[in-house]
Amino acid sequence: MIHLKAGQNTALTADSVRFTAQTTGTVELGALVVGEDLRVRDEHDHVCASRPAAPGVRFGGSSVELTLPQVRSDAHAVLLFVAAGHVLGPVTALFAENGVPAAEFVISPTAGESSLICLEVYRRGPGWKLRALGQGYAGGVAQLLSTHGVPGQSASGAAAFGHNAANGVPSATGGFGSGAQGDSFRGSAHGGVPGGAAFGGAPGGAAQGGVPGGGAQGGVPGGSAQGGVPGGGAQGGVPGGGAQGGMPGSAPGGVPGGAAQRGHVPDGTVPVAPVHGAAASAGPASGHAAASTESLAQPTPAPGLPLEVDHGLQRMWMIFEDAARSAAALVSARDYAAKRLDQELSEAVSNPATRNTPAADAARHAAQRRHDELVGRADADHRRDSDMLAREIAEADSVMPAALASWLAPAWTTRAAASDGIRLGELYAPDRGDLRVPYCVPVPLNRPLWVDTESSAAASRVVGALLARLVAAIPDRPTRIDLIDLTGGLRGLATPLSPLLAGPVIADHLDISPRLAELANAAELAEIAYHAGEVAPPKEHRILVAADFPHGYQAADVVRLGQLMVRGDLIGLSLLIVGTATPDAADAPATLLSQSCRHLPTLPGTPLFDPWTGNAWELDLDMLPLEPELQARYLRM
Repeated sequence: MIHLKAGQNTALTADSVRFTAQTTGTVELGALVVGEDLRVRDEHDHVCASRPAAPGVRFGGSSVELTLPQVRSDAHAVLLFVAAGHVLGPVTALFAENGVPAAEFVISPTAGESSLICLEVYRRGPGWKLRALGQGYAGGVAQLLSTHGVPGQSASGAAAFGHNAANGVPSATGGFGSGAQGDSFRGSAHGGVPGGAAFGGAPGGAAQGGVPGGGAQGGVPGGSAQGGVPGGGAQGGVPGGGAQGGMPGSAPGGVPGGAAQRGHVPDGTVPVAPVHGAAASAGPASGHAAASTESLAQPTPAPGLPLEVDHGLQRMWMIFEDAARSAAALVSARDYAAKRLDQELSEAVSNPATRNTPAADAARHAAQRRHDELVGRADADHRRDSDMLAREIAEADSVMPAALASWLAPAWTTRAAASDGIRLGELYAPDRGDLRVPYCVPVPLNRPLWVDTESSAAASRVVGALLARLVAAIPDRPTRIDLIDLTGGLRGLATPLSPLLAGPVIADHLDISPRLAELANAAELAEIAYHAGEVAPPKEHRILVAADFPHGYQAADVVRLGQLMVRGDLIGLSLLIVGTATPDAADAPATLLSQSCRHLPTLPGTPLFDPWTGNAWELDLDMLPLEPELQARYLRM
């Protein structure tokens, strides 16, 4: 039996296969039959307890069984998932061919996910292959279904999953759910934000189309179709690792997992950041294992086609994924070369009788030569990939909307265009060359941004850049900014922002509560209207900047910020927090709020880990230019 890691794939030889899962608590299994765009054709492609069969796919309670020749001929893949009414613990996905165990994939969610796409069974030529995904959704099964186009979020199916998982219906593990696990990390009713229930959000899935939580293991649906493991294609690998015993290497002639192989790309899947407090502060969580993420499903353009500017965020994440996989191939090659060299040098001197002979010297020189040649080839491949990606980044920057473009891009001198994301800065790795990859996230913000700093003044240009891009991203709605600035560290932004301010800058801690109460009440009224069926899109884009946090904020203020994190999308609110990265562990609401945000480190050398391969990157956050005339131009865009 093969033990898969995220992104790995293996060929299937049987016509009859079965998916099961093991975990603590109650979960239910399901499947989605999808096309090349990773979306269902209609509700009949969603197989679950309430709709137990589709051509070639059958729900069996504790398993999902596939008869591959009977799957509809125009289907590209079958996504196999688990869903729960609580935050998931580690999940072991098991896959059998003709009743014989064939593959196992262990997933360790760390970002409040309550549903996971574990495996993907997809067509490759005349046959089928299996890929390990681990794509998580903090908003639950409703977000998972809406992401993949199930009509009306498959209300009956989603309700069945939620009801069964939360009310003790027997699950795939044979247990009964208590409905009590992980209450404080359930997804909200609107944005799928971990911690939503603790701040008054409903514990169900995303009713407002919130962006799903991303891959708990960094797996990306529809990733490199040829790559045995993240970081390379099956071809060109050298012995030493990978799904079939080969170390991942670059696919000939291009970036591993390049545009031709790109499929479902995470929308705002965030690099993993260092742990803040007791748990990983997502996304910008700790190290390789804790990725708190958000995702989307969009059709992928083939290489050479015009840029799809309407999906600029997806384009940026496609480039980032390619860069991550190319970097993984380089790191793997270097590691393998070093281990092989050490082994061969040890063998050359292992016999005392021949240790100092010309033959031993020749063996040592040959081992060093093979090491240098392998590393040289890997470096050359990585440079080729990086050069190609740098050209692609420059091409994209010239046509992206301002919110996703660099400061010198032409978009900043033309009429503002709406954007599906904003650029935060650039990711780079000094030990892997000069490539700098734009790091972008979706808008409206589906997770608050938290700028980690002890001094608001030191981060004022970072805050200014974020505000400029948030304003530019939604030009078709008026923007109003609420600015809390107790220490005056952001006073330099007040003048250029004055036309956009919703009221006086809050400089006294006694004025924080009334302003937050006003916003929280507006969000609560919008939620009441939403549940009454009176849904109306927000008429304005509201941005709240809570600087100097948590100093000067009362406990009630922290709770209101949490409520705005959960309900703010109903009033078009984007939340930006500026403050200490690690609140007092005894302050549970502040700690939970911190864990629910996307942290942006301002200290150089703070590593982030990409969600596909787990390799380290550093983030160089964009800063607003110093020139007053440029600040005024960008902030009023």
